Amino acid sequence: MDTVQPALPEHVNNLADGETFAFACHPDVPCFTECCRELELALTPYDVLRLKNGLKLRSNVFLERYVIIEKEPGEVFPRLYLAMVNDGRASCPFVGAAGCRVYDNRPGACRAYPLGRAAYQDLAGRHEFHVLLREPHCQGFAAAARHSAVQWTAAQELADYNYHNDEVMTLLQHRQVKKWLRLSEQQTEKFILALYNLDDFRDLIGGPDRARVAGLAGQEPPPAADDVALLRFGLRWLKNDFFGE
Repeated sequence: MDTVQPALPEHVNNLADGETFAFACHPDVPCFTECCRELELALTPYDVLRLKNGLKLRSNVFLERYVIIEKEPGEVFPRLYLAMVNDGRASCPFVGAAGCRVYDNRPGACRAYPLGRAAYQDLAGRHEFHVLLREPHCQGFAAAARHSAVQWTAAQELADYNYHNDEVMTLLQHRQVKKWLRLSEQQTEKFILALYNLDDFRDLIGGPDRARVAGLAGQEPPPAADDVALLRFGLRWLKNDFFGE
């Protein structure tokens, strides 16, 4: 069965398997940190996990301080975006003159730039392809260094991000999602709690009301200190609650 890739926006081009691209980003590039401004940065659950732990914040504090939650008409699930600074340039709250202040835990989209990876699933299975984002302001493409998608992914330590994002995709693109008109308010709260507000979720499943939480009966919660295991546990909980799996 043939699959059709989603249409690509302006300045985005397909990157063929094995194709290389020239790029480098460092303080000597004239446009350094320009890509950290006037952007709409969606956050995945694993992005939030890494950022809140790197900043040593509880997840609910991180969400309140740094995140905007939106739900577009016609979409089933809410989206979480990094709240930008109101400085006239909509700058990332973590960018400074010397670059990214949370570099070791920066979101997957920041790591990947200018590479993009699209993963999606349909009746034929799971698919992925890579694209290259060539924004007009970016001067990093003048570099001599060349990279393939595989090399860039490894250099930017994207494997964990891609793995966890693909796991969440099994919920976001579940075959039953198309049958839904919308999530209830309670289901939306569960979605945010289990995938993004991990510390509050941990308190819930470890508390006295654990036995009454739908979908948790008979399941052992993960070790208290393991946020990655907790994220996967939350994903299973949502699938059980939403789809009966």
